[in-house]
Amino acid sequence: MDTDGLRLFVLAAEKLNISAAGRELGLAPAVAGARLAKLENAVGADLLHRSTRKVSLSLEGAEFLPYAREILAQEDAGRAALGMGQATPRGTLRFTAPSTFAQLYIAPILPDFLARYPELTLDMRLSDTVFDLIEGSFDLAIRNSALADTSLKGRKLADDNRVLCASPAYLEKHGVPRHPDDLGQHQLIAFKNQVARPLIGPHGQNMVFDPAQSGCRLIVDDGLTHKRVTMAGAGISMNSLWSVAAELASGELVQVLPDYKLADRSVIWLVYPKSNVLSLKVRVFMDFLIERIGKTPGWQRG
Repeated sequence: MDTDGLRLFVLAAEKLNISAAGRELGLAPAVAGARLAKLENAVGADLLHRSTRKVSLSLEGAEFLPYAREILAQEDAGRAALGMGQATPRGTLRFTAPSTFAQLYIAPILPDFLARYPELTLDMRLSDTVFDLIEGSFDLAIRNSALADTSLKGRKLADDNRVLCASPAYLEKHGVPRHPDDLGQHQLIAFKNQVARPLIGPHGQNMVFDPAQSGCRLIVDDGLTHKRVTMAGAGISMNSLWSVAAELASGELVQVLPDYKLADRSVIWLVYPKSNVLSLKVRVFMDFLIERIGKTPGWQRG
């Protein structure tokens, strides 16, 4: 298959502009159009819909795009193995991460990354919704849950320790729980999946924190809202330490049951599709995040 045509198609799909994609590859508009038509003829499908006003991906094009990216990644990896690879990473890197984590820890360091790699473009999707990496054509994602998906590979970014928190006003009004059994008498806030978490007591006792079994009255699907309603006094919630470290330090939140450790060994992962070759652009972004976040996580300093 003509990889030059594939490269043009991937660029055109990203830009939704065939002429602009062609210019980036040094092709005149007529040549770019002819090369794309040749690729479509080879695969037997219209990959892009064209009109006088816009270009859009066809259904077939959306299905074919992840495979086109993979073929190009394989080619780049082969060239690199022969010493022919690009010395400078370039192109577009599609990345997804939880919104709250990205706002706190990734957004502040992005200018340094873009300055270090001026030929890279980041296309980011920041949401607490977990996107399918393969269907969404993502190169890399941050996940702070177990890697249950066997189609993905992961590299550890940092530990994801969890703590129970409440506002001082809530504890003053409702009292301070001294034992996990006391939580049944409190208002609990849960994240959308309400997963039960193992607790280890101060003497090694095995217990469980299970909001679904404790009369949970508030369920949210957004990490920042989860923290904000806790700060507002709506109840007791479980949070990642990275999310609430500043509020615990300032006293806006108080750790609840500090002698009982949430022991599910959660990890923040950098994940990518197992079928993908780890391209240079993905590798340098992973290395950068580990260098700036993972070596000494900000929420564990000082």
